[in-house]
This record gives sequence, structure tokens and C-alpha cells, in this order.
Amino acid sequence: MSRPSARALLLTFSLAAILLGPVAGRAQDTTPGTPLTLEECIARAMQKNFDLQIQAYSTDAAKESLVVANTDFDPTITASLNRSLSQAASTTSRLDGTAATGPRSDNTTTRLGISQKLAQTNATVGLTTNLTRSATNSLNSLINPNFGDTLTATVSQPLLKNFGSAVARANVERTKLGVGIANLGYKSRVLTVLRDTENAYNNLVSARETVRIRQLSLDLAQKLYDENVARRNTGVLTDLDVLSAEVGVANARRAVVQADQGVRTAEDSLLTLINADDFNKRPGPVNFPEYKDPAPSFDVSYKLARDSYPDYLSAVESIKQLEIDAATARKNRLPSLNLDGSLGYNATDRSYSDVVGALPNHHGNNWSLGLTYTMPWGMRADNSRYRTALISLNSQKARLAQLDQSLLVQVRAAIDSVQTNRVSVEIASKATELSEKQYELQKARFDAGLSTSRLVLQAQDDLETARLAELTAKVTLRTSVAELHRLEGTSIARFKVQIPE
Repeated sequence: MSRPSARALLLTFSLAAILLGPVAGRAQDTTPGTPLTLEECIARAMQKNFDLQIQAYSTDAAKESLVVANTDFDPTITASLNRSLSQAASTTSRLDGTAATGPRSDNTTTRLGISQKLAQTNATVGLTTNLTRSATNSLNSLINPNFGDTLTATVSQPLLKNFGSAVARANVERTKLGVGIANLGYKSRVLTVLRDTENAYNNLVSARETVRIRQLSLDLAQKLYDENVARRNTGVLTDLDVLSAEVGVANARRAVVQADQGVRTAEDSLLTLINADDFNKRPGPVNFPEYKDPAPSFDVSYKLARDSYPDYLSAVESIKQLEIDAATARKNRLPSLNLDGSLGYNATDRSYSDVVGALPNHHGNNWSLGLTYTMPWGMRADNSRYRTALISLNSQKARLAQLDQSLLVQVRAAIDSVQTNRVSVEIASKATELSEKQYELQKARFDAGLSTSRLVLQAQDDLETARLAELTAKVTLRTSVAELHRLEGTSIARFKVQIPE
């Protein structure tokens, strides 16, 4: 068997370099269409992602709850109009002042009032006015019909239980914290969507690059098959060599088909996160964002996570809510002692205008002042409510400590993952470079008649495995970085995302 010429060997190595060269570098997507960047995907997800839309409704509902809580201190206006008529069948007493028919009473009452709870002391103050008209068929009535007007001011002030601004505003302050918790929930969802979108984008890059690698392996397998057929026709190789190469082509073609399916799955995952209008329109070319982050520091990352991780901050706000509940329950262990007072003026005359005009100068008056004391026997229910509030508070504090520990472990694991995967990418890149050279050497030996097609196929499989391992290492590194950024909360600033207050 003659050895190949130097020119033939040079052509072989040149072809291998052309085919293998792009693998070690940055993944390049040749999909037709307008290139799609990670930043564009993030922007679309922030605008249209269903999870964020749903979470935004929860935030809006919490804000409306605060509006409702503040209405406890809004004035309340009441108005009523009542008309009554009473006609007796017959007269039963000369004192009725009637003769032919029984006593008749025709009354109309108009009432207008306003009341308000005071945030400073939790008292309720009110002011009411009544206009009345009374008519009768009794001859004993001196003014018929007679018109009356009363103006009454009232106050009801708790002196022990439910006294003070803290109790009065407890619901408002608790609801304010609830709005903050809802905003933190939205922020948490934003961080999750950012991470998921970033991972989906990188997975699509990986899926398309996998197709390219599989197709490259198919091309090499097909080339080897064609060469084996030609050599068998010249009597250099056997049918077994051709069959071996043919099986290699079939396996490579199957791998390409499976990789194509992986691309479609990755595309759908990304389109779902960004809530695309048309799932039939494929995303344009995608590429790995360049990785330039320095090695992470645990102390820095852990502090960032403590300062901004939404779940941790939500637990802190929940503790504040429970502290309000505990303070209110402690205050309400006292018995009830309410001070109720009223002061009123009244006037009577022959018309509505006369009676209204007479009230400031010619009026009667009335007042009342009273104390009401109430104490359930043993105060067991109120004391139990206070103990329950303390139990809930201590439970939440324990949960916060647990979250802190869990956050520490998660940050440490994320940093270890980033550092490990940085090294894995470097090693995988070297392994790919080695597999390329081994394949080139094995192919050259085969062309020189010093190797078999089985060994070439084995070298080709090793090269494909090394390429895929390097690709997996790159994706895994970016996945671990995205998770670390989620824990730190830095992905919001990284992608310049604006979160509504």
C-alpha cells in the first residue's frame, strides 16, 4: 500500500482544521433572521411574562387593602328620612283632646349625622342634627303642627382596652407592611423570571450549538463512509469497514434528529417565558453572552443576599407585623372602660325656618356623661390571644433564623458551583483541543493505511463527546452565575430592570 504524499497530508490537516476550528471558540448561531440578544429577551419578559402579570395583580390588591385600612379614619356621613302616621279607631279619654274621631299623630323626622374615629386616641366623635314635624288632631296641642330641631355632639373614648394611637393604627401599619411584603413578592418573582429567562436563552444557544456539533460529526462520518466505499472498490478495504462506517453515519444522523428536537423544546421554553405573540416564528440567532465576571467573594455575595434577598426581607417584615399584633394583644389584656358623653341643644317652633333660626338663641339643652366597665371573668381569652401572638412572633423569628442559615448555604453552594464550573470550562476546553489533535492524528494514520476505520470512528466519537462536554460546561457555568445573581439580587441592576414602587 503506497503512503500518501506530503501534499495529501497537508490537505487532510487543513480540512480538519477548518471543520474543527470553530468548536473551541464562542458558539455562533447561523439560524436565519434577526439576531436575538439576552437583553431583548429580558425586556420582553418584563413586559409580557404571565407570572409577573399575575404577581402584579397581587401587589395592586395589597395597595387597595391599604386604602381600605385608611378608611377607618374617614368621616362617615349618615342621613335618614322617616314618615309615620298613627290613627286610633276611637277616643278613649277626654285627655286625648278629640271628640268625633280617635287621636291622630302624623310625624316626619329628618336626620343628618357625621362621625369619625380619631387616630390619636381611638375615640369616636359624632355630630347629629334632627328636624322633626309633628301634627295631631288633638285640641290640647298648643302648636299644631309643631317643628323641632336638635343638635347633638357625642364622644366615646376607650380608657383602658383599645386605648391609644398604637391600637387605633395597628391595622393600617400592618397593612402598610403587607404592601411592602407584596412588593418584595413581586421582586422575588422578577428575580426568578430573570434567572429562568437567562437559563432558557443559554439553553437555546446550547441546543443549537449541539445541532451544529452533531451535524459536524455527521459530515465527518459521511466523509469516512465515502472514503471507505472508494477504498473497498479498489480492494484496499473490506465490506466490514464499509458497514462500520455506514453504522457510524446512521448513528450520527439519529443524533442530529434528536438534537433538532431539543432545539424546538428550547425555543418553546424561551418563547413561553417572554410570552411571544407567535410560537410559529422561531427566535433569531442567539449567542452566549461573554463571561467576564471576576471570581465571586462569599462575604460580598452573602451581604448582598442579606440586604436584598426578597424572601429574607419578607420574613423581616412579617416579624414587624407580628410585633404589632403582640403589642395590640398585650394592650388588650386590660378590662374595658369606656367614657361616653353627649351634649345637645333643641328648639321648637311653628315652621322649619323658625325652628332653625331659633336654635342658636332660644333653645333647650341636654347632656349626659357615663362610664362603662366590662371585664370578662379571669380575662382568659385576652391572655390566650396575647400568648398566641407571642407564639406566632417567636415562630417567625425562628423561621427568619432558618432562612438566614438556608441563604448562607445557598450562597456558599452557588459560589462553589461558579468556581467549580469556571475550572470545568478551562479543563473541557483543553480536553476538546486534545481530542481534536487525536482525531487529526488518527485520520492521518488511516489515510496512510496505518489505522482502521473503527479507530477513526472511535476518535470521532471522542471528539464529539469532548465538544459536547465543553458546551455543557459553558452552559452550567452560566446557569450557576445566574443563580448567584438571583440570590444576590444583582440581576435587576445588571439588566437595568425598573421595578415599580
